Amino acid sequence: MLGRKQSLRGELLPYEVAQEETNNESVGVDWMNKLWMKRLLRMSALLCLCSVSLNTPKTFELYPFLRPVTFACDLTTGLLFTAEMVVKINTRSLLKGEDSYLRDRWCLFDTSMLFFLWISVILQALELTALVSSTYAYLSILRAPRPLIMIRFIRVFLKFSMPKSRINQIFKRSGQQIYNVTLFFLFFMSLYGLLGVQFFGELRNHCILNDTDFNHITVNSLTIPDTYCSMDSSSGYQCPEGTVCIKLKDSRYKLGFNGFDEIATSIFTVYQAFSQEGWVFIMYRAVDTLPAWRAFMYFTTMIFFLSWLVKNVFIAVITETFNEIRVQFQQMWGQRGSQLADIVDARAPIISGDDRGWKLVPTDATRHQYRTVMLFLPVLNSAAFHLLLMAAILANGLFTASMSFRHDGRPRSDFYQQHYYIEVGFTVFFNLEALFKIWCLGFRDYYGRTIYKFEFLLVIGTTLHLLPQFYLSVLTYFQVLRVVRLIKASPLLEDFVYKIFGPGKKLGSLIIFTMCLLIITSSISMQLFCFLADFTKFETFPEAFMSMFQILTQEAWVEVMDETMLRTSETIVPIVAVYFILYHLFVTLIVLSLFVAVILDNLELDEDIKKLKQLKAREQSAEIKKTLPRRLRLFEKFPDRPQMTRLHKVPSDFNLPKVRDSFVRQFMLETGDDEDLPIDKGNDESKGNGKVLYRKKQPLRLLNSVISTCVAGTNQKQNAITGIINESNNQRLLLGDSGPIPIIGTVKQGAAGQKNRQDLKKGGHRSFRGSVKIKQTYEHLKENGDLGAMNRTSTSRRTPDIDIKLLQAKRQQAEMRRNQREEDLRENHPYFDTPLFLVPRESGFRRLCQRMVYARYCPRLKDPITGKERKLHYKRFHNLVGLVTYLDWVMIFVTTLSCLSMMFETPRYRLCDHRELQIAEFGFVVFMSLELGLKILADGLFFTPKALFKDAAGILDLFTFAVGLAMLCWMPKVVPQNSSAQLLLLLRCLRPLRIFILVPHMRKVVCELCRGFKEILLVSTLLIVLMFVFASYGVQLYGGRLARCNDSEIKNRDLCVGVFLRKVFVTKMKLAPGENETHPAILVPRVWANPRRFNFDSIGNAMLALFEVLSFKGWLDIRDVLIKTLGPVHAIYIHIFVFLGCMIGLTLFVGVVIANYSENKGTALLTVDQRRWCDLKKRLKIAQPLHLPPRPEGHRFRAFIYDITQHIYFKRFIALMVILNSSLLCVSWREDQAHTSLLATISSCLSFVFVAEVSMKMIAFTPHGYWQSRRNRYDTLVTVMGLVWAITNYTMGNDLSHSFGFVAIILRFFTITGKHATLKMLMLTVVVSVYKSFFIIMGMFLLIFVYALTGCLLFGTVKYGESVGRQANFGSTPRGIIMLFRIVTGEDWYKIMHDCMVLPPFCTPGTNYWETDCGNFTAAMIFFCSFYVIITYIVLNLLVAIIMENFSLFYSNEEDALLSYADIRNFQNTWNIVDVNQRGVIPVRKVKFVLRLLKGRLEVDPQKDRLLFKHMCFELERLHNGEDVTFHDVLNMLSYRSVDIRKSLQLEELMAREELEYLIEEEVAKQTIRQWLDSCLKRMKTVNTHDAKDHNSLLAGLRATNDQLQEAQEEKHREFSSGGGERDATEVKETDGSGKHRRKGMLVTRSDSINSVSGRRLFYAPCHGDGSTQQRPTYDKERLGVSSNPKKRPSRQSTGKGIPSSSFSHSVGECSPGTSPTCPTGSGQHVLVFPYSSIGGGASSNWSSRGPGHPLPPLAPPSALAVCRTGGVINWHPLTILMTIDHLNPEIIFQVASTKRHMIQ
Repeated sequence: MLGRKQSLRGELLPYEVAQEETNNESVGVDWMNKLWMKRLLRMSALLCLCSVSLNTPKTFELYPFLRPVTFACDLTTGLLFTAEMVVKINTRSLLKGEDSYLRDRWCLFDTSMLFFLWISVILQALELTALVSSTYAYLSILRAPRPLIMIRFIRVFLKFSMPKSRINQIFKRSGQQIYNVTLFFLFFMSLYGLLGVQFFGELRNHCILNDTDFNHITVNSLTIPDTYCSMDSSSGYQCPEGTVCIKLKDSRYKLGFNGFDEIATSIFTVYQAFSQEGWVFIMYRAVDTLPAWRAFMYFTTMIFFLSWLVKNVFIAVITETFNEIRVQFQQMWGQRGSQLADIVDARAPIISGDDRGWKLVPTDATRHQYRTVMLFLPVLNSAAFHLLLMAAILANGLFTASMSFRHDGRPRSDFYQQHYYIEVGFTVFFNLEALFKIWCLGFRDYYGRTIYKFEFLLVIGTTLHLLPQFYLSVLTYFQVLRVVRLIKASPLLEDFVYKIFGPGKKLGSLIIFTMCLLIITSSISMQLFCFLADFTKFETFPEAFMSMFQILTQEAWVEVMDETMLRTSETIVPIVAVYFILYHLFVTLIVLSLFVAVILDNLELDEDIKKLKQLKAREQSAEIKKTLPRRLRLFEKFPDRPQMTRLHKVPSDFNLPKVRDSFVRQFMLETGDDEDLPIDKGNDESKGNGKVLYRKKQPLRLLNSVISTCVAGTNQKQNAITGIINESNNQRLLLGDSGPIPIIGTVKQGAAGQKNRQDLKKGGHRSFRGSVKIKQTYEHLKENGDLGAMNRTSTSRRTPDIDIKLLQAKRQQAEMRRNQREEDLRENHPYFDTPLFLVPRESGFRRLCQRMVYARYCPRLKDPITGKERKLHYKRFHNLVGLVTYLDWVMIFVTTLSCLSMMFETPRYRLCDHRELQIAEFGFVVFMSLELGLKILADGLFFTPKALFKDAAGILDLFTFAVGLAMLCWMPKVVPQNSSAQLLLLLRCLRPLRIFILVPHMRKVVCELCRGFKEILLVSTLLIVLMFVFASYGVQLYGGRLARCNDSEIKNRDLCVGVFLRKVFVTKMKLAPGENETHPAILVPRVWANPRRFNFDSIGNAMLALFEVLSFKGWLDIRDVLIKTLGPVHAIYIHIFVFLGCMIGLTLFVGVVIANYSENKGTALLTVDQRRWCDLKKRLKIAQPLHLPPRPEGHRFRAFIYDITQHIYFKRFIALMVILNSSLLCVSWREDQAHTSLLATISSCLSFVFVAEVSMKMIAFTPHGYWQSRRNRYDTLVTVMGLVWAITNYTMGNDLSHSFGFVAIILRFFTITGKHATLKMLMLTVVVSVYKSFFIIMGMFLLIFVYALTGCLLFGTVKYGESVGRQANFGSTPRGIIMLFRIVTGEDWYKIMHDCMVLPPFCTPGTNYWETDCGNFTAAMIFFCSFYVIITYIVLNLLVAIIMENFSLFYSNEEDALLSYADIRNFQNTWNIVDVNQRGVIPVRKVKFVLRLLKGRLEVDPQKDRLLFKHMCFELERLHNGEDVTFHDVLNMLSYRSVDIRKSLQLEELMAREELEYLIEEEVAKQTIRQWLDSCLKRMKTVNTHDAKDHNSLLAGLRATNDQLQEAQEEKHREFSSGGGERDATEVKETDGSGKHRRKGMLVTRSDSINSVSGRRLFYAPCHGDGSTQQRPTYDKERLGVSSNPKKRPSRQSTGKGIPSSSFSHSVGECSPGTSPTCPTGSGQHVLVFPYSSIGGGASSNWSSRGPGHPLPPLAPPSALAVCRTGGVINWHPLTILMTIDHLNPEIIFQVASTKRHMIQ
């Protein structure tokens, strides 16, 4: 049933399911349950893991003694585990019972581990006895499962309290989500795999020397370097002279395993490219072999969709899953604040304060026995002491960073000898600091604080480091870690660090999990591949660990996989590939995503804190800046000089004088005294700071003497002026003046003004209701003309915790004050808002310029007759056109053309030498001159409210114009490197950034990034500190030690002289030289130097090397050099940095960017229910009608076809045909291949199957109904293409027709996503993400374009190097864009940077930048590092944030979704039944049918929930004023009715929704009353059919009754007057006249009015009554259906159908005759028609219109009115409601003063 849904999440039931050796719980043997036995078993498992990690042939070869040791360990642990298994089986039985041994999963796991352990023992025993030779080394594979025994060791620590079913549900759900995303990933993999097969095929064309034997290709047969080529002269790379392009046909072991030969190899290659490792070289192969557009389009889209979108969906899955687990496992992780005890002393602190402030001091810190210690405590706690420490730490760090080494032959100790002595001084200083703190606090209190523990550890470590034998050793870490103490100097940075690393249990658990995973997988891989010959990567455990860690970092992981595959047999190669791919997929998509999830979870706030921050954010949003900008406040420094103006109208043309508030305010502040007046500006805050401003009276120079007059007092003048202003402003508001709304009580600035402001706050607490806008305030003022009523309280049902209306009023008042100040300046200063101080403010020329500047297309056109918005087709296009002004559109077009012209500029095709480029430059400058001129003339340059320089955008505009103008005027012919001319060219490259200013959405993206700059800066600071620590350590340990000779055989520097033959790299193919041939080599001189791309000789070089490592690039080179030069143990250094810097540091960037995006979007502070509500609204926005026609019941044949097409087996059959049709593309279709004709014929036949499908659906749905669905239109298009393909295949049968068929099949393959619910929703997620990230993608492209233009100028002519070559260079802007796109993926970007850093003597200088092939070291470092940080670390992470935001649309189930997909689908089916025409809209009267047909959560029962049903119908009726409602209108209404709005809605939306529901309840109650009265009237008419002539209308009945009453009353008067006296006759005459007058006013039977206070509509209806006790005629009693017995009191039961009943009875006392005109003579009948709302409006309400001459008295609520007529006079009667009327079930309450009663509407 539809209603407010409560939270589905219940409380967690504590249930211990921790696996702390639960297998032994039921064991009857006591010694098995002992703690020492459990620990022994755990240690045995760990020992078994160590044994298997050491069990390799290479390890035994290096350390022979380990062979018997490992055998003894395995034998011992095997016996121990066997004994445990025997005891358990003996106690629990093997199979009998529910608790048997084999029924327990953990027991099965232990048994399997024991089995493989005994296999290993037997195998090792055979090796020891030499019964198994080395040829059977592959049997070590049997040991591979043994490392999983570590699970037995770590499962003990998995403790949590939760029901077991809940645990299974969570993991099942998580596994299902990961499975769904993996299926989505496989869909894209298959798609690009099929595309690759048909686009490229076999890429095996190479340039071979002409004299080569083509049947025997060697490495010397290839060109140097090896290049791919194209056999088509119109595309690809053509081989140089002396070579020929041929297709090699060697095995994969020589040519490589990647390519696009068939679907398996293609998917393998696509996965490699998806990992962004080596993809660019595959693309270059395709570019050289085939047309370049294919490769560029294929690989760029694949990187975008697979690597940037689909891959990040995994992060969204893991994050959402982790959030769910975190909520459920709260007891496992602990509360967020529980870790505070680790940072702060757990002892209860006390508050200590002085004149500097308050602080918390631990209790023990105040307990000191010695007075001398107390004297030094202030020194310890002083700011000067802490500043001294921070300065010393900073000085120590900077001095350490100054250490550098040179390779000039001097010993290494000469470079650090002085540093040693200074380091001794710093160490002594910090040791004294520690002793001082220990002396002041005591060792116990000192060591009790975590921060002091860290300092004490540093003191011990640095002291040991000073020992000569330990100096510049591993203990150097303690010395460099002093810099970490600087974090305490910044509270902001300290809080951020605590927020991230404070809850260390989660992050620590994840690090332990990652390490355990690496250990297990390394041991498994070592046992799988340790037997491979000449393969060192898995020979020992350290080598295996480094290899698996390398795959985790994704750096050259393909090389590890390829080298392993090359050394295995052909049958095992696919298995090896699958093994490595699965491991890579798991660690990169799941493990790394877990780090992001943990970081985001640490940045997440608690639910209560979110609500508090929501309120705080709303309060801050209300604080609009009240002051003007400084550029406008300049006018306040000048005296006020209002100017006279010539009026072109006569005084009568002005409706009302507008009182100038600024002049009046100045007049009111003047007093009669000559003394200076103190003016209190501001609120009560000014009293606290004691700031008082004085305003001196301006001296007046008069020609005549002042005539003494009687001067009124100050209060009298102020009151008079206040009255004038109030009256003037009231009339202005009533006439619709557009000036600022005055606030009563703010005219005076003294104490009275403060009092008025306080009154305003009190009175304005409930001044606005829900979404009521200021326009309604105007209408309220227009109704009664009372301005003070703005601040009156309005009725409401509840008082919220925070008054959003008060915040809205506060925001409006701040805006009013700002506008008022601006208006004052406009009135008092003639040059204010005057462009350039020349253009008049109100001149026609300025208005013309403003119209030209602000003219824009309005997409929301309204009908001039009806005033409704016109329905436009292609609404998004109209909105796009109306996005900016026409002038901005022109400038966007001009700027784009100018950027395109700049794209054609190259170092050889320059601006100064070509006229066409100069024309484009001239056109841009001219157009921008016109634009800036118009904007300056319209809005001013600087000193105007809307000046051009009001923000950074205007400054950038002027900067762009100045650079363009300077370039146009200068046009330099000579441009040397690093000159001012080159700088001007570089500044000109910033021109595309102007599009960021012209497009509002792109400007918004920049603003969002800038708003989150603080957190990004904090993360950058942390990474810089981390890099500095490791760089300082690297300089001290490795500085000057990494240099070596380029001849690997030379180890001594003195011998590194002369020349030697060095092998030349030729190809990546595994080709060997032929017989009597050697590998190509050249003579090179021997050089003793550092590695080419990195060194640790100085802190700068070290930090640059570590920055490159942060991108997961280049760290393998450092690792290999350290191992080869200094030993394997030094490789730990770089591994630790990679793990901390990359695995944690870079994920901080991802987490911070995502958190900032969520905060800017407003979703970061949303609670769980509010976020689900936002997700539901997005989901409903995506939902569309099914456009599925209903089953044709009247046509048997069509109904039969309809049932077939809707059957599940038919849909599965079509899906199977689509998959079968797509599988035909698993091999390439070429005309020269035999299988092409067969596959094309099969595909053509399948096309007719799809034609039959479309035909059947058209028959079932009718063509019109079929065409309504977009999916059906797409199917029709693809089917037509398939039919055309079938025809062309039989007629042509060439490559062109095959290409057309391939396109048709690929388009058909996309229909799979619509047939699978999971694929459909994930595809929608990706599509919506792309749509929402459109401007982010465009912004990223603009940044790439700017950097490409800059790179073309800086590095366009740099010489080729290791990575810069024929295909990768900055020779032109398009090539630069491709190069930068490659850098975005991280593909060898650091190698490109070092190639661009080449300097003389390794290059040739030149006069101009285009004449040299040298690079620029500084420019290259800034260029590449800034680009990589901005694009990779920030912009790409915005895509992750958008995907995570939209993924929640997919990530929902029946349990946590407010409305599940099943509910939405149910509504779609119901809508489809009612919306017969498939238009998406239905008449509002059909909504009832939709609501009655709904089932599930949206179901509403009209009988049980009659009132809710009425509310829902009325809400839709008032939505479009009774017109048609759309699909989303009904769905949105149901969504509001199905959730708990108090939990799900935010405050503003909640207030607006409650206001709407309140109004709906009122209107429905009124309608209910009106309908009931109408039914009563109809029943009365049917009862009195015999007198139909006299009762045709209500007026006729009233008149007939009134005539009878008048006749009876006249007869009574005649009897009492006995002949009729003059006085009685006069009285009767007056009465008759009054009755006639009343009857004239009673022509309208019902009058409507709007209560001025509550805004509710009230209905009043007259009634007639008998003023005497005379019995009425019988026919009248019968007609009215009342009893004639005055003693009988009718019951409160219903007298007829439809009349509500009440169990209450009421009576009204008799009225005193003749007491007032509102009471008839004698007793009368009182009828309450509508007693729902309070009618009393106060004295200000004018009721004279309700009854001429008889105004209503004010009524105290709850009150009502009754209308009685006596003697022709209608009187009003106030009644007090004696029973409270429930607004959800309104009733009509009758109060009868006599036994006679009847009703009239």
